[in-house]
Amino acid sequence: MIAKNIFIALFFVIAAVSQAFPFPPANRTSYYFSNEGNDKNDGSINHPFKTLARIKTIHFNAGDSILLKGNEIFNDSIVLTTNATAEKPVFITSYGNGNAVINACNGTAIAIYQSSFIYIKNIICKGSGRKNGNIKNGILISDCNNINVENIDVSDFQKSGLQLYNCKNTTLNNINAHDNGAAGIGVEGDFSNKLGSRNIVVTNCTAVNNPGDPGNLDNHSGNGIVVGHCTNVLIDHCMATNNGWDMPRIGNGPVGIWAYEADSVIIQHCLSYKNKTSPGAADGGGFDLDGGVTNSIVQYCLSYQNQGSGYCIFQYWGASPWCNNIFRFNISIDDGLVSDSRAGVYVWNSSGDSNQFYNCDVYNNTVYNSKEAALSYSEKSTRKHFRFFNNIFIGKDSLIRGHKGIDTFLANDWYSLEKKFNADGMSDFKAWISKYNIEQLNGKTIGLNVLPSFKKADDTTFADASKIINFDSYKIIGSSSVIQSGIDLQSLFNINIGDKDFNGESINTKYLGACTHP
Repeated sequence: MIAKNIFIALFFVIAAVSQAFPFPPANRTSYYFSNEGNDKNDGSINHPFKTLARIKTIHFNAGDSILLKGNEIFNDSIVLTTNATAEKPVFITSYGNGNAVINACNGTAIAIYQSSFIYIKNIICKGSGRKNGNIKNGILISDCNNINVENIDVSDFQKSGLQLYNCKNTTLNNINAHDNGAAGIGVEGDFSNKLGSRNIVVTNCTAVNNPGDPGNLDNHSGNGIVVGHCTNVLIDHCMATNNGWDMPRIGNGPVGIWAYEADSVIIQHCLSYKNKTSPGAADGGGFDLDGGVTNSIVQYCLSYQNQGSGYCIFQYWGASPWCNNIFRFNISIDDGLVSDSRAGVYVWNSSGDSNQFYNCDVYNNTVYNSKEAALSYSEKSTRKHFRFFNNIFIGKDSLIRGHKGIDTFLANDWYSLEKKFNADGMSDFKAWISKYNIEQLNGKTIGLNVLPSFKKADDTTFADASKIINFDSYKIIGSSSVIQSGIDLQSLFNINIGDKDFNGESINTKYLGACTHP
């Protein structure tokens, strides 16, 4: 059911991120900048320029470099348009000890337009604050290709800390985007298609405390990492937390890490926790494949204590069709405690048309919610061909909010912490299965109603996405039927489930949940 080209996309973007960041070669022209310099100098290391304004007078050639002295503060901005080559890229970086600071005040710290093969590394970018006069992005890269941005700290801009627009073959690595308004990191393409922005890698990045854009009263803001109108995007080993709490409106809200109107997006090995939304507003979730997303996967991710659901499956009115998406080997802990979902996983479709919202596989996830439900359906959730396999669904009281419709449920474990079982107003698990004709295969009941013994349930202290593979609190300990009741999705439904579980171990198909080894 799910398109195979997504795995080709994964191979492509992982290959792209492996490219090393070279240092500017000595035989090219390097322009040095230091607070002790003078704009009348020649820009050599012994006679550096003083201000970034001097950049406007330089014609840059392939292989040239802009080198800012480490631990010094440079006011103004870097604005650049140049076409380099793979053999002779243009570099923007620090030299000496420490990282240089670009203090953009009310402007953009670095803006790159219509350029190719630019390397940006080891820079700190600061604005005057999202409520103190700045109304710009921190770093803006527009209509470019083959751009590498690495080891950047960007904060105090009203829009996104780092914004890509209509870019191709671009890598963002180790970006720390914090205390911005609209988003920590944004990737956007032209609204007319998904191909203008493509082949994007976002890895080892953090988006922390990006509360909201006070200038945006019409749409969501305060996102961690958001991508839209793009194709072939990998978001890997990234973290988002404490975003969205000051969005200046009531309505659709922000999410920690998410995509919309995009094709072949992979979000994996990521951590999204304690994200928020404005009082009375929607969303505030951990992860989201939203309107118009196709052929995409969320896998091996951890979400906990977000005000919205940990995993959002959304289609909004006016979006292109949402289809062929997967959520697998993820963990949600106590998500959805504030906004309208009230559950770890939330399904919503405001288009009202099942032909706009179809083909979703949700398998081998662990949803533990000691405060609310495990799974929630909005009143607006018309859909078709949604399938849930080999999941562990644990909720406080009622396990499901809303109407599950005719979705397929096979080999899932359902357990209510307060009532042992409670779903659709029924407390008898066997009667529930019989009434709705679910959790049965070839006339045999394969669903479960047991409480697994987790290694450490309610663990909500983990904060390092780089070590997410080591988060083992939801491994099953002791003997339990959840380690004997999984179904083989490859042989039964021709579903390629990959080769690793949440902890990076080979998949044991007999296990339910995200962790398939004790």
